[in-house]
Amino acid sequence: HLRGDQLRAQLRHRLRGRAEPEPWTEEPPGLRRGSRLAPFPGAPPHAHFDGERAIELLNREVEFRQGIEWDHAREGPLWAYHLHQFDYLRAGELAPPVRTALVLDWIERHPRGVGWHGHPLSVRSMNWLKLLTTPGALELDEAAERRVRASLGAQLATLAARPELHLLANHYLANLIALVFGGLLLEGPQPDAWLAHHGALRAELEEQVLRDGAHFERSPMYHAVLLEGVLDLVNVAAAQRERAPEGLEASLRETAARMLGALRVWTHPDGRIALFGDAAFGIAQEPATLESYAVALGVAPKGPARDGVLDAAGFVRLREAPFHAIVTAGEPSPAYQPGHAHADALSFELSVGEQRVVTDTGVAEYVRGVYREMSRATRCHATLEVDGRDQAECWHAFRVGGRPRVALLEAEPDRSAEGVCGGWSTRDTLHRRRFRLEGGTLRIQDAVEGRARPLRLTLPLAPGLEPQLAAEVARVRLPGGRLLEIALPRGLAWRVERTLYFPEFGRVVGRASLVGEGRRLTAGTWLFRLAST
Repeated sequence: HLRGDQLRAQLRHRLRGRAEPEPWTEEPPGLRRGSRLAPFPGAPPHAHFDGERAIELLNREVEFRQGIEWDHAREGPLWAYHLHQFDYLRAGELAPPVRTALVLDWIERHPRGVGWHGHPLSVRSMNWLKLLTTPGALELDEAAERRVRASLGAQLATLAARPELHLLANHYLANLIALVFGGLLLEGPQPDAWLAHHGALRAELEEQVLRDGAHFERSPMYHAVLLEGVLDLVNVAAAQRERAPEGLEASLRETAARMLGALRVWTHPDGRIALFGDAAFGIAQEPATLESYAVALGVAPKGPARDGVLDAAGFVRLREAPFHAIVTAGEPSPAYQPGHAHADALSFELSVGEQRVVTDTGVAEYVRGVYREMSRATRCHATLEVDGRDQAECWHAFRVGGRPRVALLEAEPDRSAEGVCGGWSTRDTLHRRRFRLEGGTLRIQDAVEGRARPLRLTLPLAPGLEPQLAAEVARVRLPGGRLLEIALPRGLAWRVERTLYFPEFGRVVGRASLVGEGRRLTAGTWLFRLAST
């Protein structure tokens, strides 16, 4: 499935390893201060620094005894990446001298290492530039500012020399966003070369942002992270119009508008994202924050061609009070980099009012192990498992071998959706699922066509919801006293099973799931409705 340029880059990466950072021997690049810059959003919810010794990232706090240990690796590679991204310095309550001291300390004590990998380098360079162009965010004398600008020059030169072509997808897009961001705000021969990446950036946005506005990795979390980056570029391009290449700002605005429209499809009534694929709360800015940022930039959401239907990505929103369901019917994507995909076709999330009832599993960590396997497994999503096998061949931490055949066959905005899935190793068994929301009732019809195999249906519930199961009916008391009745597909043996939920990185929460097992499901029907009493 790898692309040719990706395969060549992977071979180079494996043979050569990670090269040394590019030295900066020129004059520090000049800084273009945009007086028209809109305020950048603050730190994302998961990143905290107490201003002295303790940094909390991904729900794991580390208190350093003598200064920040930049080579700290005991919390895993993802924590290390976020340590070097410096998102936590964007918190409004930090004093300028505190931010300044940490930036200069990194320059002095981390000349090489994990902080020079492509992704943290991309995020950090943008964060430092945001601080440099925000009045009063840093407290720098002339010599210190030159050191920071020289370091930024070395960082962006390193990124330009070694973009993450071996990974592509969101990593490569983040690289290009950072290079163009730096090219717009810095001056000199090398910044001019970084800005020249705007052509590659536009090409990647055209490929990665589908015609319906959804990012092609189909993760609402990564979609929101990248949307913030696109809005940041809109902000800087508008403030630096004399430097921005012709047509760049307009192109970015159009892309951001479509991405905002798609994000609305992925947003529940509680204002937070759905957790499909690799997605968790707290990493990306909340949808309301991104919408407010867009308003400040004059960017209005542009919904997909059919309201609530992401045809290209394979998602449908069904909405009629009191129910709000989000359905997924797409394959692991993109084919050459499905590392953030889960085996979750034809699964769904459901809210009743603002209360989440049926939830995806989320993601707790990215290291190989039980939690990582659970977050990706078919049986941990609200869908059907056939013969005890996952729909997709998920292996290691980010690999997908065999792929399912998935199709969104029909969608009526806010009302209905129908899709099919044939698992990678059970292709002679086809799962067909139809959703219909009408008259205050959500009806889901499951049918299995082809060879009969052992089946398992799972309905994972939000933490705190405890179903009372009687024969083939489950009753769930919701906060506030309302009673949700769920008529379950007949002919299966139903039980309540204790399972796990990963709403944020580093958080593991127990919950209840309804599980039905059997050998045949010619036509099984679910009915969700609020009881009259």
